[in-house]
Amino acid sequence: MRSFGLFAASFVLAGLSGVLGFEFQRIRKNDTMLLVVDHQIGLFELVKDFEPVEYRNNILAHAALGKVFDLPTILTTSTDDGPNGPMMQEILDMHSDAPLIRRQGEVNAWDNPDFRAAVRATGKNQVILGGIVTDVCTAFLALSLIEEGYEVFANSEASGTYSRRIADEANDRMRAAGVNVLSTFAVATDLMRDWRLTPGYPELSPYFDKYFPVYGMVERNFKAADASKKSHPLVLM
Repeated sequence: MRSFGLFAASFVLAGLSGVLGFEFQRIRKNDTMLLVVDHQIGLFELVKDFEPVEYRNNILAHAALGKVFDLPTILTTSTDDGPNGPMMQEILDMHSDAPLIRRQGEVNAWDNPDFRAAVRATGKNQVILGGIVTDVCTAFLALSLIEEGYEVFANSEASGTYSRRIADEANDRMRAAGVNVLSTFAVATDLMRDWRLTPGYPELSPYFDKYFPVYGMVERNFKAADASKKSHPLVLM
């Protein structure tokens, strides 16, 4: 009985030490880069864990983070002259000045020397990324970046794959290695931190209205109610 008590106590202490040693990795907008990985029109057809309209919106929302927060952005494609197809034109138009690394064989983008050089040239220590497919293009790169010492934030909404089960397994694998797996809304609000900062409410309001309508409608409702109060003031009799 005594040995069981000692075991239980050691188990509790081990758990407490894990909690006490936890470090909340915050996204630092001045130390972060954005990677857009293999968001190609052929590969798009492989994604089954999101509806096509939803996933297209997710991809564009991910790419737009680079513009809203002025993040160094790197685009990369895998054999885009074959069945994988080119990068989505909307992304190319959005980031016309960003480096586009056209890999001709490397599955893991980190295996490409030009891509590695572009990432290192940013001088940033944190990476936000999303890609097709989650279990390969996103996970392989995320794990390689962790191995290189970067803090990695995988946008789960900007990565898609063949099924929800495969996505869950890939995200579990990344989390186990220390990758932060989170939503676009979580990425955006952690980058912003405070609505009063810049970018803040004026810049993020149209972004959320366009790409995250469930939140955008809340704001529209508030604005409509506020306008109604001003045009129809309450008269106390």
